[in-house]
Amino acid sequence: MSDFLKDIIKTTGNEYAALVSDGVEAGDVENFIDTGSYVFNALLSGSVYGGLPANKITALAGESATGKTYFLMGIVKNFLDANPDSGVVYFESESAITKQMVVDRGIDPDRMVIVPVTTVQEFRTQAIKVLDRYMEQDVDIRRPLFLCLDSLGMLSTTKEVEDTTEGKETRDMTRAQVLKAAFRVLTLKLGKAKVPMVVTNHTYDSMGSMFPTKEMGGGSGLKYAASSIIFLSKKKEKDGTEVIGNIVHCKNHKSRLTIENKMVDVRLTYDKGLDKYYGLFELAEKYDIFKKVSTRYEMPDGAKLYGKQILNDPEKYFTKEIMDRIEEAAQKEFTYGNN
Repeated sequence: MSDFLKDIIKTTGNEYAALVSDGVEAGDVENFIDTGSYVFNALLSGSVYGGLPANKITALAGESATGKTYFLMGIVKNFLDANPDSGVVYFESESAITKQMVVDRGIDPDRMVIVPVTTVQEFRTQAIKVLDRYMEQDVDIRRPLFLCLDSLGMLSTTKEVEDTTEGKETRDMTRAQVLKAAFRVLTLKLGKAKVPMVVTNHTYDSMGSMFPTKEMGGGSGLKYAASSIIFLSKKKEKDGTEVIGNIVHCKNHKSRLTIENKMVDVRLTYDKGLDKYYGLFELAEKYDIFKKVSTRYEMPDGAKLYGKQILNDPEKYFTKEIMDRIEEAAQKEFTYGNN
């Protein structure tokens, strides 16, 4: 039967077809991209050492001014820092990114390409060209690549642009279908190329039920294509009266890898970007790795410390032994079948 099935693969001529024993090229997740935040990694992958699936689409959604772009730039910086020979292709529809913004975030401008896009069709065509060119390289010389789209909600369609040029004010009712078609193609190509993509999008309040809920715009295309959809909201963090950054609330709205509807808080400061250790203290306390004793916390070695001591010097107190226990806790907290 095995030989027959191999013949079937040849007969179909489908470049993505394979025996499951050889691996599902566009489906299996072999690697993850570290986001720069341990708890955000765990929310996405179930491991503090995981992160973004390296061959899937991840969506970051939120209302206007929730910090989606700023949050994404933090992930971009960490990706480039962790992979010195890597590059980023950043499809941009909001005309919000400037060279100064990139440089101020500590991102190497020589390793990041900004590609302005106006329509869904333009984005689809150019993203496919990038992936096809990437796949033309020999496997031995390919370097890590990261694609971003910021944002999906601002993309028009060719028909909308033509109607506007002609003075028509009709809405393009085919936009959702065009988006779905674009992501159908990109999902397979990203999987084969083993390239991650992050897409930002807007949310809106869905009325019609007793309790309004948040929904992501753009139809069902991205909802089906994304491996994870994270809803973002934020509150400003201040040092006295000065705003120094944001605490970003991240809710796992959809996931194929971890438990849905889980939430974590991530700290994003203007000077240092994503705080790697923020959120680990709460996870360690919940799973009795740090045991509350009166006003202090008992560490695994018996030492009793104030919470501020631990938070002010996380690299000292989050040792390998403690991180191993937090990793076990993260798997219980965020993945199925580990409770």
